[in-house]
Amino acid sequence: MSNTKLNLPAIRLVVLAALAGVVAGIIAVYVMGEANGNQSAANGTGPVCAAKAPRAAGLKEYAVGDVAAMLPSDTPQSVRDLTFEGPAGKQTSIADMSGKVLLVNLWATWCAPCREEMPALDVLQKDMGSDQFEVVAISVDRGDIDKPKNFLDEIGIEALNFYRDNSMGVFNDLKRKGIGLGLPVTVLVDEDGCAIAQMNGPAEWASEDAKALIRHALQPPE
Repeated sequence: MSNTKLNLPAIRLVVLAALAGVVAGIIAVYVMGEANGNQSAANGTGPVCAAKAPRAAGLKEYAVGDVAAMLPSDTPQSVRDLTFEGPAGKQTSIADMSGKVLLVNLWATWCAPCREEMPALDVLQKDMGSDQFEVVAISVDRGDIDKPKNFLDEIGIEALNFYRDNSMGVFNDLKRKGIGLGLPVTVLVDEDGCAIAQMNGPAEWASEDAKALIRHALQPPE
């Protein structure tokens, strides 16, 4: 028989160290997964909006002419949490409008290009507005409500509902998401509150190019 004796304490330490390594590996994988999930939530991405990438890509052939500056989103983000005042002065959100395709436009009376495109947005709403589509033009003027409302009255706006955010919160949220760079900014939002395309700058929204883009966006996804 061999005289070599097993060093049991040393063996125990090796086994415990191996087990600790396995446990640490499991914890690391879990933590990394949680971190990635939290980052996705922070960016507004998630499985619902991420799955809209093919739908967004399908808009490229319609982003032409008067709406050539409309950029389909490579990675659609959720904008459901954008909150602002509705026509009755009560808080509303993109989430409250689920089920509709929305053309969300941020504007202000001090923004000359915004003022110029407002009549065209009104025509687009008049011609295409329905229970499936709405132009949501949100004034981001600071101060009281009279200035933007008086401006809309002066230029004869009839079809657009009046939405307002005098805190600039909506614009800042879009800026954090990398969507909004300045005014005007317009975001095409699908029925689930996912931003599938965006434009920074004005457009001729009453044009046939714009209407063709909206008609395509209204088609049920394949």
